[in-house]
Amino acid sequence: MHVLHINQSDILGGAAIAGYRLHQGLLEQGVDSKLLVGSVKLKDERIAAVPRKPRAENLLHRVTWHSGLNYINLFSSFNLPNHKFYQDADILNFHNLHSGYFNYLAISKLTKEKPAVFTLHDMWSFTGHCAYSYDCDRWKMGCGNCPYPDTYPEISRDITRLEWKLKNWVYGRSNLTIITLSHWLTAQAKASMLRRFPIHHIPNGIDTKAYQPLDRLLCKAALDIPRDKKVLLFGAASLKDERKGGDLLVKTLQQLPQSLKTKTMLLTFGDGSEAIAAGTGMQTINVGYISSDRLKSIAYSAADLLVFPTRADNLPLVLQESMACGTPMVSFDVGGVPDLVRPMVTGYLAKPEDARDCCNGIVTLLGDEQLRQTMSLNCRAVALAEYSIELQAKRYMELYKQILP
Repeated sequence: MHVLHINQSDILGGAAIAGYRLHQGLLEQGVDSKLLVGSVKLKDERIAAVPRKPRAENLLHRVTWHSGLNYINLFSSFNLPNHKFYQDADILNFHNLHSGYFNYLAISKLTKEKPAVFTLHDMWSFTGHCAYSYDCDRWKMGCGNCPYPDTYPEISRDITRLEWKLKNWVYGRSNLTIITLSHWLTAQAKASMLRRFPIHHIPNGIDTKAYQPLDRLLCKAALDIPRDKKVLLFGAASLKDERKGGDLLVKTLQQLPQSLKTKTMLLTFGDGSEAIAAGTGMQTINVGYISSDRLKSIAYSAADLLVFPTRADNLPLVLQESMACGTPMVSFDVGGVPDLVRPMVTGYLAKPEDARDCCNGIVTLLGDEQLRQTMSLNCRAVALAEYSIELQAKRYMELYKQILP
């Protein structure tokens, strides 16, 4: 079986990391897996950059951007059938198609001769422009009058009804099977234009050997954290990303009792921690952006709790990684978060954007060591039973076999 993944990058970004982990899992199962991506970071003969004509496409972008349409300037996507990776593939696996390297209008051509799976890492595939629609459900009826034009990927003018129609038109001429990562996104997809296709729920997998509980005191020592300090952890690629809720974290931690603050410190990983460190009134250590699985495992294992105040998410890798390392979690009841943060089983699920409830969760869990230890065991058990990379790869292989003639 020969599978070609088309994604934004090999390892840059959550969807890229998830796609690369699947790629590795498939290779371990004996599947010939390759990647065509927008941004290549690794040197690997199985990974290649999507061919582009940047000069011409950038010139065309000046017109399409002002028209309000993203990515349709990328005409080189129609030439992917000329690439050897495409020619050798039995089946395609699309991932994130919206980071400026791929023209979604090419989907119908690419799937004319080869069937494709489309793994949804967010809502973009069925909206008029956005990756997350928050409280807007206009995507169910055709978009237009967009309340969030500045939400990623932002648009210069509201032409979301036309983009919605273009996607709908392309899908009507495409051979796709949809994979969703969370129960929340499964329901969203079934209510969208994608309901014309078969929809399967297969969560992302995680390497439970790379991410596993490590000795907490040794991890604290490695990060120069005092042994007697309780540790709260917050991590994201960009800590300034409003969707990830850095401002909500600050509001949450400001409400912690002073007696608890003096015994607790904040550990963060990711870029842009300055505002958080200045606003919490707590001792803070930032270790910067981490790409190493081992270093991330040390950070998770050093923490008593992961606090993840996201405003919108599908199946966050940070929560999966924390779970595999046996670190209980406090987060908000949004998107696919409840798949991972199970109330009083693996963590505390607060009301969306409610900093006071999030604070209550932290106080409750930090104040009960026995409960945290039980949750830690639950986290690891759930990760092993439901989210191993081996299980994910086998589910994908079974689906590929069903789809192939």
